[in-house]
Amino acid sequence: MSENKRPIIIIKKKGGHAAHHGGAWKVAYADFVTAMMALFMVLWLMNSSSKIQKAVGGYFKDPTGTSKKVGSSQSGTGENIPIRKEDMKDLKDVLVRNMRKQLNDFEKIKNQIDMTVTAEGLRIELLESAKGTFFESGRSDPSADGKDMLNVLAQTLGTLPNKISLEGHTDSQPFPPGAVYTNWELSADRANAARRLMQVEGIRADQISQVRGYADQRLRKPANPQDPSNRRITVIVQYIPNTEAEDEKEEAAAKAAEGKGGEHGEGKSEHGEAKEHGKPAEEKPTAAKHE
Repeated sequence: MSENKRPIIIIKKKGGHAAHHGGAWKVAYADFVTAMMALFMVLWLMNSSSKIQKAVGGYFKDPTGTSKKVGSSQSGTGENIPIRKEDMKDLKDVLVRNMRKQLNDFEKIKNQIDMTVTAEGLRIELLESAKGTFFESGRSDPSADGKDMLNVLAQTLGTLPNKISLEGHTDSQPFPPGAVYTNWELSADRANAARRLMQVEGIRADQISQVRGYADQRLRKPANPQDPSNRRITVIVQYIPNTEAEDEKEEAAAKAAEGKGGEHGEGKSEHGEAKEHGKPAEEKPTAAKHE
């Protein structure tokens, strides 16, 4: 009998936690922390410079950046800020950084790039060398280095609302006698070739204001008319003109300055007259005295 008995096994199951003790609250808490971090980031940015404030504000008003060209670029990157005269040096630094990052041969060609802040805007001159750097000798098609350089310029300048003009220049080396194609055509064709390529790479069609061909009439080195650096393409980032409000502000400041100067001048005049009236009569010059 004892051999036929089987042991009795009792299995006890532990009760599980209630459903309301799940991990869903962790997801909600993570979302809350993320939202708070984004809020603090925006508050910190809005406490920065006015340009940053415009960029951030413009992005939230128009994330795609297509309705207005203030505060954000077409891709919504927040880079489409008007560049005025006081900002041109900063733009120059940005262009140099982008060139270093994107151009493999930048160290070799950096001496052929000259950027200058002028009364018209930021002049970016791409200078030729004896072997040809950005254009092949006598041709209007950009070289490989020329295409790469114009691509970088277009991608950076295309995010700005500023107008852009292009100039073509040559040296004084004439074409063979009897040639129909001259330095005038070459300078204009090179400027137009640069325009076409830059428009493909990011410059807007309405952003180009002028395309000029000067031939050898504006030599970079007049003392050496055939120097290779006289052959160049110039990209000019023009200043944003002042708004009516800024013009009125400048005019009011000018008038205020004139008013102060006028008051000061009148004070002098009155003071001078008082002295003159205070002089004894005999001290005033008369015809009798001069005789």
